[in-house]
Amino acid sequence: MEPLTEKQQKVFRFIEKRLLDNRPPSQRQVAEHFGLAQNAAYQLINYLRKKGYLVDSGGHRGLRLSKEYLNKTKQAKGLPVVGRVAAGEPILAEENIEGYIDLKELFESSGDTFILRVVGDSMVDEGIMNGDCVVVQPGPKIASGQIGVVLLDDEATVKRIRIQRDRIALEPANKAAGYKTKYIKRNSESFHIVGRVTGCFRML
Repeated sequence: MEPLTEKQQKVFRFIEKRLLDNRPPSQRQVAEHFGLAQNAAYQLINYLRKKGYLVDSGGHRGLRLSKEYLNKTKQAKGLPVVGRVAAGEPILAEENIEGYIDLKELFESSGDTFILRVVGDSMVDEGIMNGDCVVVQPGPKIASGQIGVVLLDDEATVKRIRIQRDRIALEPANKAAGYKTKYIKRNSESFHIVGRVTGCFRML
C-alpha cells in the first residue's frame, strides 16, 4: 500500500473513525469537516481508494475500509468488528469486517473473539444499550442462562438463552417495553448459536 500524505492521512483517520462508529460519512460531510470544496474532498477520497485504503460499495455513504488495509492492521488493531447484532427485532449481521478495536486491557480474548454492534433496546435491563458493542466468544455451546448471540434465518440477535428440554428460550431484558420471550425448537435448522457474550462496552 502506498503511503499517505499528511492531508490524506487526516481525511482517512476521520473516515475510519466514522466507519468504526457505524456512521459512514458522505462526501459532503468530509468536505464540511475539513472546510474543503466538495470537489477537493472527492479527489482526496479518490486518492484513498487508489492507494488501497478505502473501497466504495455504492450508494451515498458507501465507503468501507479495504480488505488490504484491514488485513495489514489486524494484529495492531485488536479484535475485529464484523457487523451489527440486534437487541429487539433481529437485524442482519453482515459478515464483513468494519474495523478493529484494541481491547486487550479490558477483556481476555482468544484468537477468534470478535465484536458485534447492538441495535435496539431489548437488553437494557442487562446494561446492553442501543449502540453498544458486545464482545463475543464464538462456539455452538452455551450454558443455560448465559447471554449469547444466535442466528435466526441468518439474522443475528443477542438475548439471554434458556435451554429447555425440547426448545430454547430467547429471553429479552426490558420490562418497561414489554418484549416477549421467543421460543425455538432445539432441532430447528433455521437456528444456531453463534457464541457467548463475554463483555460489553460503549464507544464515546
